[in-house]
Amino acid sequence: MPDAGGQSHKTDVIIIGAGPVGLFAVFELGLLGLSSHVIDILDRPGGQCAELYPEKPILDIPSRLKVTGQELTDDLMAQIEPFSPTMHLQQMAEKVEKLDSGHWRLTTDLGTVIEAPVIVIAGGGGSFTPKKPKIEGIDAFEGKSVFYSVRKMEQFKDKNVLIAGGGDSALDWTVNLNPIVASMTLVHRRNEFRGMQATVDQMYALEKEGKVNLQIADIVRLNGDDGQVSSVTLKNKDTKEEYDVPCDTVLPFYGLTMKLGPIAEWGINLESNRIPVDTEKFETTEKGIFCIGDMCTYPGKLKLILSGFHESALMAHSAFHYARPDQKLRFEHTTSSSSIQAKLGV
Repeated sequence: MPDAGGQSHKTDVIIIGAGPVGLFAVFELGLLGLSSHVIDILDRPGGQCAELYPEKPILDIPSRLKVTGQELTDDLMAQIEPFSPTMHLQQMAEKVEKLDSGHWRLTTDLGTVIEAPVIVIAGGGGSFTPKKPKIEGIDAFEGKSVFYSVRKMEQFKDKNVLIAGGGDSALDWTVNLNPIVASMTLVHRRNEFRGMQATVDQMYALEKEGKVNLQIADIVRLNGDDGQVSSVTLKNKDTKEEYDVPCDTVLPFYGLTMKLGPIAEWGINLESNRIPVDTEKFETTEKGIFCIGDMCTYPGKLKLILSGFHESALMAHSAFHYARPDQKLRFEHTTSSSSIQAKLGV
């Protein structure tokens, strides 16, 4: 259930981050009878999985031979549906206050106020935004013919695509979009790439076949009207000659800027922009505030989705004691608990 902002709510747990780990935390908390509100700066659940590689296969999710970021997100959303979490999307957790009751009051940048005994930070690497190329007037083309991510490959079918960048994202999409586009140009400022060598080799093979127009150059300007690109002016790195390359779609992949945002101001201890936790509860230095997923750190930490799932389960059992201080926690298996199966509609 989405929320547009500006309202007041009370819940058992506030989860900051709607990526896979945050979504699975909703499930683990729900199994214990705890309600959740989820906050995310993006306009949809899924976090980096849905934003950066919705159609790229993930190969290390247990029992799944292959699953895309979007498929994983969709499955997690279906899994948590019985617990009816409230989603506060396109909002940033801005301010946190400790109340006399021991609960937390969190306020977002859109004025949403949520009170809960527990906060769970599951924000991956923090709030992330694409690094934009310094091209005058690019704002007028964004969302119309300039895009910073590939959410649906079919959107680019039969398009004349120009991809800018030299990292994994630029190379991956040069290769993966190639079969469906009308033409593909890859622009990079030097003839050295930062991506996986296997993908670099695939790109060069496509260039040799005439399926990729590789340009070692700088982008000077975008040409077009009413938000529609018609060509891009490039400058050759050696000769300094300027020339136009026709295209109708531009995908700049210059990486992401990751920011902790207001979380850095909440008084929680940080280590290299990560939040230290214990491995029993996954609690931070602030009682009642937990951290799971890529943003937390501890000895032996691995930045894997499956690690975040494990962290979610242990966190939920510790969070229960804050949300239900007068109740005893009963550990039950989903395979044998009739009460859990009733919650899940099984």
